[in-house]
Amino acid sequence: MPHRGLNHDEALALGEHPVPTTDQTFEGLGLSEAILKCIQHVGFKNPTPIQSAVIPPALKGEDIIGLAQTGSGKTAAFALPIAERLMHGQGLRGLILCPTREIALQTKAFLDLFGKHHHLTTVCLIGGVNMNPQITDLKKNPDLLIATPGRLYDHLNRRNVRLDRIQELVLDEADHMLDLGFLPQIENIVSHVPRQRHTMMFSATMPSAIERLAQRFLHHPTRIDILPQGRAAEGITHRLYLVRDDMKKQALLALLHQELGSTLVFTRTKVDATWLARVLEKEGQPVSHIHSDRSQRERTDALKGFREGEHRILVATDIASRGIDVPGIQHIVNFDIPQTVEEYIHRAGRTARANAVGLVSTIATWLDKSMVRDIEKALEKELPRCTLPGVEPYTELKVKPFGRLRRRR
Repeated sequence: MPHRGLNHDEALALGEHPVPTTDQTFEGLGLSEAILKCIQHVGFKNPTPIQSAVIPPALKGEDIIGLAQTGSGKTAAFALPIAERLMHGQGLRGLILCPTREIALQTKAFLDLFGKHHHLTTVCLIGGVNMNPQITDLKKNPDLLIATPGRLYDHLNRRNVRLDRIQELVLDEADHMLDLGFLPQIENIVSHVPRQRHTMMFSATMPSAIERLAQRFLHHPTRIDILPQGRAAEGITHRLYLVRDDMKKQALLALLHQELGSTLVFTRTKVDATWLARVLEKEGQPVSHIHSDRSQRERTDALKGFREGEHRILVATDIASRGIDVPGIQHIVNFDIPQTVEEYIHRAGRTARANAVGLVSTIATWLDKSMVRDIEKALEKELPRCTLPGVEPYTELKVKPFGRLRRRR
């Protein structure tokens, strides 16, 4: 699905990875001629599985729980029905909540494009930027809000915005919003929205907390599940480097000299992301970093530099593991092993997009063995143990699945 007819910013906003599609056509989903012309302009040929499953019931106004991985095309799955169902000039009637600033900005760009035929106006409310321009935009009576929960909560408390006429509500990446601790803000925000509304919620996992959220906020929802059964994308090579804790930095440097492609490195904390980026910069590596404490301009510049190849390496916390579609990432490095299997899958999903190939390297110590076993169970295969020049691996006492203990040599 090449993006024909788009300018550079539009192409980046929609993501430059083609996504596996179905044999269905957009014409068969019930979309209007104006939207279909816009889809043709973008260059989309056939809908993805989540789009073909969500769009028809969403157009009818059915509440929806959509379970799909990042990169599945779900933004279009909810953006196209909203663009169809809302008309300009009737006040603020649409609200989309996103976990991060970057996802919010991408969603706004998408709706700016597909909402053109109804002249829909959107305002994006995100943290890390001055509030005053947002207040000015809100006074212009927009049709749609796209917001992160924290910043919208601040505007509500200051009485800069009212949500009492919202007809379309979307909770995007709901599990990630809960992971980031936004549940109190989400509950407060939804309490300002009319009970009679059309609600869609999308998530990459379905833990009990999301189930409870769906029961509270959605009315007899249609559940659409296109998640793979606990597996990372095909085309990914997984490698595990078991080292002493004091050898992790040396292991990363050796990896970066061994694998020279575009590389996304994940750390667990913001402090470690900043520290590691400085270490790599001193080593002469072309690197930038991104985490939630950086300003919006710093985060945007870091992603832009990474997309355009100015920086071969981007160091990030898990804020970048969902919703950020940077083309051509060849190598994911878990400098710190993720804390859940789901996060491992999401991190891995930043590479090997749309049938491409990619590499995921995990640097782990003896403290991480329990999570290694959980990841292997989910992948249904052992992570290959690999070594690096000049980095001594530790000897692993390993439990073979359904077998006896043996010492790995």
